[in-house]
Amino acid sequence: MQAVLLAAGASSRMWPLVEGRHKGLIVVMGKPLIRWTLEALARAGVREAVVVQGPDGAVQDALEAGGPPPLPVHYAVQPEPKGMGDALACAKDALQDRFLLLHPYRFDADALVAPALEKADETGAPFVLCAQPTPQPQHYGILTVEGDRARGLVEKPAPEDAPSDLRVVGVYLLSKVVLDAYAEVAEHEYAFEDALAECMAEHDVRVARIERPIAPLKHPWDVLPLARALVEAHITQDRIDPSAQIDPSAVVKGPVHIGPGARVFERAVVKGPCYLGPNSVVGTGSLVREGSVLEAGVVVGAHCEVTRSLFGAGATTHSGFFGDSVFGPEAKAGAGTITGNVRVDRKQIFAKVKGKRTATGLSSLGAIVGESTHIGIGALLMPGVLIGSHCLIGPGEIVKGSVDSNTRYFNR
Repeated sequence: MQAVLLAAGASSRMWPLVEGRHKGLIVVMGKPLIRWTLEALARAGVREAVVVQGPDGAVQDALEAGGPPPLPVHYAVQPEPKGMGDALACAKDALQDRFLLLHPYRFDADALVAPALEKADETGAPFVLCAQPTPQPQHYGILTVEGDRARGLVEKPAPEDAPSDLRVVGVYLLSKVVLDAYAEVAEHEYAFEDALAECMAEHDVRVARIERPIAPLKHPWDVLPLARALVEAHITQDRIDPSAQIDPSAVVKGPVHIGPGARVFERAVVKGPCYLGPNSVVGTGSLVREGSVLEAGVVVGAHCEVTRSLFGAGATTHSGFFGDSVFGPEAKAGAGTITGNVRVDRKQIFAKVKGKRTATGLSSLGAIVGESTHIGIGALLMPGVLIGSHCLIGPGEIVKGSVDSNTRYFNR
């Protein structure tokens, strides 16, 4: 079996975590998501992968930097980000007659591919789409179904217009004839979905319903449940490197991964499941808990609490509270920084995405901060705040809404 991973494009809805690169390159637990996906495909018995990337070759560079990939990879280039259909067409010469198509952030691909293959064996259908119920159809492609047959596909319908509650989860078993259908439809952002709808009219297209929870990756806050799922799947027992230094007064309650050179100082508490990367630091009296991920070189200073959060490589904090938050690589937060992660009225949190107020579906969400942004002492970040890369947030500021990249934010 062959798998195709579409890793071209800029993933603009994932701002501020990625700018000008694909979200499959987001690093969680020391590896880009695309490598986690390839490892899962290898476990599922996939023999080779075709990765479609942008012209800068960033995906290939990231994969090769981590050593040989877990299965043979061929690369195709999409010169411009023109959607899924165009990306797949760019890989046409490398495609087998039937292949799996999926996104490069499906670390659980082995569990998702199996139902698709079983449905194909059971029905003999040349096409199988994996689907799962969703309460937010406005964010996904929604299927029209009759039994287990797909009859139509509507992209991001309003809740009142959705033909069902079944969203396509981004795992497909396809025949190469889908490219013939794609060649016949008008070119636009959702031309691939139109091609699938054409195939539904002319071929047997089945739906494999996925029962297990699936972490989507549409918006930056989706990284948090995805990282938590990765932690829970892969950290099931203590893995503490012999070179890690843990003070005798510190408390470590597993399961935890503590990498080489990591340090846990006096009276600090680490509660699993969580991941402490190489050379990371948990300072005196600090608490790190509940699915948090500290990548390589992260420093959590003294008297700080970090819960359900992801800190990119080299990010640093001092005293303060960081809940349900994401800090990009090399982001810095001064002493006393607080991320508010729950509204005072406990209602749903909204975020400002590309200038639009967007429902997150969450009642707990802190701040999402881009790469190399520096935050002054005593700053207060309201729930759902998005702060771009290379920003400078002044001391004592109360930050609401969104802050564009490369901004100096000083109101006082």
